[in-house]
Amino acid sequence: MKIGTDGVLLGAWAPIGKNTFSILDIGSGTGIIALMLAQRSDADQIDALEIDENAYEQAVENFENSPWPDRLFCYHAGLDEFMEEPEDEYDLIVSNPPFYTENYFSGDEQRDQARFTESLPFEDLVEAADLLLSENGVFAIIIPFKEEEKLIALAHDFDLFPMKITRVKGTPSTEIKRSLLAFSRNTTENFPVDELVIEMGRHEYTPQYINLTKDFYLKM
Repeated sequence: MKIGTDGVLLGAWAPIGKNTFSILDIGSGTGIIALMLAQRSDADQIDALEIDENAYEQAVENFENSPWPDRLFCYHAGLDEFMEEPEDEYDLIVSNPPFYTENYFSGDEQRDQARFTESLPFEDLVEAADLLLSENGVFAIIIPFKEEEKLIALAHDFDLFPMKITRVKGTPSTEIKRSLLAFSRNTTENFPVDELVIEMGRHEYTPQYINLTKDFYLKM
């Protein structure tokens, strides 16, 4: 299945500290982000959660064929089911949720919004982060830029506060398209906010993007 830039960005960008021993990837798809975090970290527990059967089966196969099969595990379940009996806390929780708001328009606003919120609603993601994050854990997510304020306000309701934000543009002249956000339980004064441009021109990647992602591409 196709690997999207959003997943690569989050997998390369998500903050990993020396005390990141356990990781959860919510809505893992075929497992690309979990695999990247296995490559980047020494975490001995990396769990992935995926409800779609085909994606789940491919994630399991990808995990088994990776250099880290003993550290990676995929659950075939929805987030609500996973949260019913939480067994673990995680030092890093990541999610690249589906963006029906941007990629799917039926012309019926109510239907579009319903379809978006059915996928992986922000409320559920933030509630899960609050429930499953360890005391000093980090919740990292990539979302459409236009949803940034909404998510920050929602996270604040659960006492989760931004610690790092990177806004992503396709090229220098295009509008900001995505926001990479990291939250913790602690308030961070003057946390870093920066901008990442992916390309100067078609397939002409910026040094900033190359620096961030070069460890994950065979050719970059």
